[in-house]
Amino acid sequence: MSDSMRELLSKTVTNLKPSGIRKFFDVAKEIPDCVSLGVGEPDFDTPWHIREAGIEALKSGKTFYTSNAGMPELRKEICDYKKKKMGLTYDPMKEVFISVGGSEAIDVALRALLNPGDEVVFVEPCFVSYLPCIVMAGGIPVSIPLKEENEFRLTPQELEAALTPKTKVLMISFPNNPTGAIMEREDLEKIAEIVIAHNLIVISDEIYSELTYKSEHVSIASLPGMQERTIVIDGFSKAFAMTGWRLGYALGNAEIMEQMIKIHQFAIMCAPTVSQYAAVKAMKDGEKDVVMMRESYNQRRKYLMNEFRKLDLPCFEPYGAFYAFPNISEFGMTSEEFATRLLHEEKLAVVPGSAFGECGEGFIRVSYAYSIEELKEAMRRMGKFIKSLRSK
Repeated sequence: MSDSMRELLSKTVTNLKPSGIRKFFDVAKEIPDCVSLGVGEPDFDTPWHIREAGIEALKSGKTFYTSNAGMPELRKEICDYKKKKMGLTYDPMKEVFISVGGSEAIDVALRALLNPGDEVVFVEPCFVSYLPCIVMAGGIPVSIPLKEENEFRLTPQELEAALTPKTKVLMISFPNNPTGAIMEREDLEKIAEIVIAHNLIVISDEIYSELTYKSEHVSIASLPGMQERTIVIDGFSKAFAMTGWRLGYALGNAEIMEQMIKIHQFAIMCAPTVSQYAAVKAMKDGEKDVVMMRESYNQRRKYLMNEFRKLDLPCFEPYGAFYAFPNISEFGMTSEEFATRLLHEEKLAVVPGSAFGECGEGFIRVSYAYSIEELKEAMRRMGKFIKSLRSK
């Protein structure tokens, strides 16, 4: 790009680094016979009865705009689902809106809340879009690097140390991508006390809330005094294997939702109509599918942890999402160097931990959203690679 053209572009955007995941997998796609444990996407097809609902919407000509906030029927089903699963009560007409995936809801939430110079405290390692979204919304990102010895949970001491008079928002994401870490009720209660004391707003990304293996997910919004100051982000991609349908949602205080919907109205208009009809079916009748997929992921999770033990590769046990975050620091190379060599020498793709923040250095993200057969082949290649490194 010429200097003259670059001068015409937004400096805020041009100064952002591209996604470390995308950059890495553009290379991986060019390698024949590559086995990938990198993509954070369910390997299950969207359940047939959910697809049928989408097909029926197309057949019936239900392809027009919905209201900006989303179909009333879908908003009601989401509120009913959250009440049943987590004890959360929301007004479907005022306190929920349907977004184009959870990612749009995160972006819109930040833009609705932030004035230039407001600080957003967020935990790392984390999903790659958090920091760019904070910056593009005019906020100042303040990272809390989570620690393996704490099972990548946020501690009250870490949160207190990160706060300043300019802090407005705390962003948390549990179950976590990339670590698979969870926060249980007693963990969240301590965080909620600090949030209330400092009058903060919480953006809680709960896209993996249905995928927990130790205990049922607890939303920080369900704790006393927290619902009115929490924006819950969720969606259909992970739990219902609906990534390509691009559908998420946000739940929260009516005044905040009003401003979020305003941004959504001008930028998007409404989420895909056919996807919304399919999502109604998912909310009404999809729980058995979620249970089946969760049980399968748990089987794969246990297999992977057992293989890591056999390889003597340190990895704290993840109890959420479908990722493991093994520690590769013993090999004396960066996580990108490790992942690059593994890709070229054994044709096995994983994601460098550094793609998820500086504190991810020394780790790799391994997704187990793949069949046991694929995981077995991947672990064979991983074992061969590690053996070669240790023999030198």
